[in-house]
Amino acid sequence: MAIQVGDRLPDVELQVMGENGPEKVSTGQLCAGQKVVIFAVPGAFTPTCSAAHLPGFVVDADKIKAKGVDRIICTSVNDTFVMDAWGKAHNAEEIVMLADGMGDFAKALGLTQDRTANQMGIRSQRYAMIVDDGVVKLLNIDEKGLESTSSEAILAAL
Repeated sequence: MAIQVGDRLPDVELQVMGENGPEKVSTGQLCAGQKVVIFAVPGAFTPTCSAAHLPGFVVDADKIKAKGVDRIICTSVNDTFVMDAWGKAHNAEEIVMLADGMGDFAKALGLTQDRTANQMGIRSQRYAMIVDDGVVKLLNIDEKGLESTSSEAILAAL
């Protein structure tokens, strides 16, 4: 069953790129006492994710933070090196590029999709959520497109 509004985020250990290489971080640490926007993409460097989803949050990061958001997190079932390179390619300095390399976070949320037919394995669904001190306040999922998971949709919901 997928996570719902009102549920507490599962505390899963993932990775971010630190100054000296990959560093472990927990979703609990990232969200404790913070208002956070988390958005997930099926894959870094994939067409829609690279052309529209991540770039929208890069452009709107200041507007989102001006609405009281402490942190913006982008996650994908990719390794730390890929997430770091993808963030750098899009100048995503204001966004935490969170690597869910084994899909543990996506699985814990119940928000996976099977992309094995396209040789992509099990990936995250495309979603965006607003989380306040670890509790989900808004959860939008897009099967196709970015109508409810774009930075614009999140800005409108804040």
